[in-house]
Amino acid sequence: MFSRPLLTALVAGLVSATGFAPLNLWPVTLIAFATLLWLSWSAPTRKAVLLRGWVFGVGHFTVGNNWIQHAFDYQDKMPPALGYFAVVLLALYLAVYPAFAMGLAWRLSRAFRRRTKSTAPDLAFVLAAAASWILTEYLRGVLFTGYPWNPLGVIWLPTPVAQLAAWTGTYALSGIAVLVAGLLLLAARRDYRPLLIGAPLLLALALLRGGFAPGPAVPDPAAPRVRVVQPNIGQEGVGDPDYPERVLAKMLEWSGRPGAAPRLLVWPEGTVNYYVEDGYADTRFYRSGDPRWVRARIAAKLGPRDVALIGGTSLFFGADGRVNGAGNSVWSLDSRAALGQRYDKAHLVPYGEYLPMRTLLAPLGLARLVMGEVDFIPGPGPRAIETPGFGKAGIQICYEIVFSGQVVDRANRPNFLFNPSNDAWFGKWGPPQHLAQARLRAIEEGLPILRSTPTGISAVIDAHGRVLESIPHGQEGAIELVLPRPLPPTLFAQAGNWLAFLVAGALYLFAIALRRRGR
Repeated sequence: MFSRPLLTALVAGLVSATGFAPLNLWPVTLIAFATLLWLSWSAPTRKAVLLRGWVFGVGHFTVGNNWIQHAFDYQDKMPPALGYFAVVLLALYLAVYPAFAMGLAWRLSRAFRRRTKSTAPDLAFVLAAAASWILTEYLRGVLFTGYPWNPLGVIWLPTPVAQLAAWTGTYALSGIAVLVAGLLLLAARRDYRPLLIGAPLLLALALLRGGFAPGPAVPDPAAPRVRVVQPNIGQEGVGDPDYPERVLAKMLEWSGRPGAAPRLLVWPEGTVNYYVEDGYADTRFYRSGDPRWVRARIAAKLGPRDVALIGGTSLFFGADGRVNGAGNSVWSLDSRAALGQRYDKAHLVPYGEYLPMRTLLAPLGLARLVMGEVDFIPGPGPRAIETPGFGKAGIQICYEIVFSGQVVDRANRPNFLFNPSNDAWFGKWGPPQHLAQARLRAIEEGLPILRSTPTGISAVIDAHGRVLESIPHGQEGAIELVLPRPLPPTLFAQAGNWLAFLVAGALYLFAIALRRRGR
């Protein structure tokens, strides 16, 4: 099959995505990346290596992002079949990053191969490939608003190696995956020493970081608790007149009753389909329900020491009194039905929550991709809001949780992260992938994460990234547990993604040192 390098690259890319949730076949991913490294090393020209890396990426991202098609099933204005084209078109763009990573590693090794006439990849090439992957994956997460979904490092979650994210961050953890794949390639070429040295060292570091972390403590009956609600109501019938009331009634049904310990009640993204803020000058927005009436119904489920975090839509008005934007928002609410602080989603989804370059694209008919008549307006970025009795809550709405290094206000570190989401759009593969990426954020930041979604997977995650309890996809229910405690700030929590550049730089330096030694 290696006689057909492009076909081999495509097949390797397709199977490489099976290492992500829900399949979690991470050894297959490592073998697929070892194949990519061999194809890249053996490429005769720069054009050939770029093309091989790109074809690999097309397969990798098409399978990994197949859940995007499901979102088009709920777009009345767009045919569902368009979703399949959207997945492939996105993959055609994302594949540029693996192509650049392999092209850079190939270029760095080219001069050495000319001098030595080497016919097999060596450790220096593997180190350069790992460093290049770190840089290009970081760029994928930040360029053009960023799309860091399914970073390669997430494949390590079933293993202790994932705990290294607290020291390195996700992008460097992805580089470690490429490094291990390269060591496997070297071992296949009968150079066993790097694998025999590197694998035990990597495992020892991972176990040192989190492999021996204590399990959850025996619950204190008086300790603050969290109740996560999952109503299992999807996007079906979202336009029906009774939809807001049906969702609210189901949320209230699963919200339970006050107990001896204070409770933090958390609801999914956007499940309050009424306006809850007072003061809108245009009162026609209140015709579906008085905000005081809505807040009072929720507050009736709260005891005097309880707090709720609820998600809905806020409105922004211009000087003329007209609506000029909306906010995807989360509020705190107390037992007196009083709203506390509000968080507005900052990292919005292009073509989902707003239309980029609206004046240019709207005449082309692309406004149909956006659900509402007005765009959502981004908030100021990560911030922590006060939840009396429970500490500070860092809010990351839905898609925001996948952005490594961008989820915490480092000047005002929260006690936990709350990630309300609506994964009903995401099919069967999207929700477990979303949960996996949230677990990586918990490890990186040393913070517990509370996830509440309408259809699943809702979960309580501790500061080591372990799922303490969850509600499966497609089921209704609630989780009530003692609110997990945060860990001291991790190295990543203090340095952020500078660590990715530090690791990449170190790998490049080692590669250069090995090259000079080989001379």
